[in-house]
Amino acid sequence: MKIKKLSLRSRIFVAMILLVLLASILIAAVTIYQYNEEAKDYHEERLERKEKAIRQSINFAIKETTYPVTTENIPLIFKDEIFDIDAIHNLQINLYDLEGQLLKSSKRTIQRDTTEICIDAEILNALANTVEHRHVVKIQENGQTFQSSYSYITDEKFKNLAILNLPYLENDDFLNRELNEFLLRLSYAYLAMILAAIVFAYFISKYITKSLKTISDKMNELRLEKRNKKIEIKSSSEEIETLVNSYNGMIDELEASAVKLATSEREQAWREMAKQVAHEIKNPLTPMRLSVQSFQRKFDPNDEDINQKVDEYSKTLIQQIDTMSSIASAFSNFAKMPAQKSEKLNVVSIVKLALDIFNEGYITFETESDEIIAKFDRNQLIRVVTNLVKNSIQAIPSDIENPMINVRVFSEDDEVKITVEDNGSGITEETKSKIFEPKFTTKTSGMGLGLAMVKNIVETFNGSINFTSQFGKGTTFTVSFPKE
Repeated sequence: MKIKKLSLRSRIFVAMILLVLLASILIAAVTIYQYNEEAKDYHEERLERKEKAIRQSINFAIKETTYPVTTENIPLIFKDEIFDIDAIHNLQINLYDLEGQLLKSSKRTIQRDTTEICIDAEILNALANTVEHRHVVKIQENGQTFQSSYSYITDEKFKNLAILNLPYLENDDFLNRELNEFLLRLSYAYLAMILAAIVFAYFISKYITKSLKTISDKMNELRLEKRNKKIEIKSSSEEIETLVNSYNGMIDELEASAVKLATSEREQAWREMAKQVAHEIKNPLTPMRLSVQSFQRKFDPNDEDINQKVDEYSKTLIQQIDTMSSIASAFSNFAKMPAQKSEKLNVVSIVKLALDIFNEGYITFETESDEIIAKFDRNQLIRVVTNLVKNSIQAIPSDIENPMINVRVFSEDDEVKITVEDNGSGITEETKSKIFEPKFTTKTSGMGLGLAMVKNIVETFNGSINFTSQFGKGTTFTVSFPKE
């Protein structure tokens, strides 16, 4: 699941748990690093202490020997003493001449590269060129670390006699055991912290998002055609209170705007109808007036053809009366729509734009392509889509478990098709034939002009609209119009 799709509550919950986990990992990493550094310092200091003590023993042996103190006599001077020193300090001792050749060794069983017969030239150069005349080499073998120190042995006049080599095995068993015990205790503490953090994160995220959830539910229930309830939240934060006040203010403005809009739409619709009817009625009135005036001038009771003339006048009047009757029957139809603006547009993007005004989460949109070009009026296309979707929303019962409205845009041959499918209450067989009639509606409010207007708009662009419906299961409206 992508992060962007997670709810705010889930994000807060996950963030707090990750924060605890990252803190735990960071502390554990710092602890391990600190132990390793301490172990490193411990071994270096321990080797230095042992080397200092061994050098004191060696200097004492040189001072007490009866042999001339020369490099050649080192094996004789330390013939037995080297083993005693090894036993006292529990560390292997190797003595080399100044050229790096082995002179004497305590021959301990732990034998590595440091017990080779001669010292590597790089080590000799490093030893000779350092200020302290001391060089330490680290070697990794079989998962174990060895430190090998090299330093000079001098006589009483500080003349170099030999090279002292001390191979030292870094035994970390004790430190590792101590580290493992510490990490085990730390893991128990971290586990308790994580469990506590999960509980705490759950309740704190629930508390933080409770007010937002209330606001979100109210916004999803927002409808233009019904009375919307205001939000009442007690003991909320300043930010939430500001948001709630803004929403409640918007509800007041929306209700006032809805009333004005409904009144304006009704007045405008009736005004347009009245204009059209008045215009059409004037047309038959003129010949009727002329016929009556002519009849008055030419009427002569003694005329032999009086009956024929009366019959002609009557037919003329009846014809005009029939015309007026047809106009009265067409009163429920719209006056002709204003001149349409035909323009090339991307039907997909316009339909998406029309759907943006709806907040219902169950409205889905599908298209076979991101761009389907056709000639249509932009504003009228938006009116077609919004009216169809609005009808589908109103057709879905409020107690349905899984409401669904699916809007599709696709092309078929040279036509563009838009379908609006819902799983609402459907249309009964008795009302199917009247669904596009002006002033016909199954709702308790409105003038029943929506679908009639849609049909008028679509047919103006040489298109068609039809539907399929099953009562109690849903309805699908299909709008078709040519691309060119």
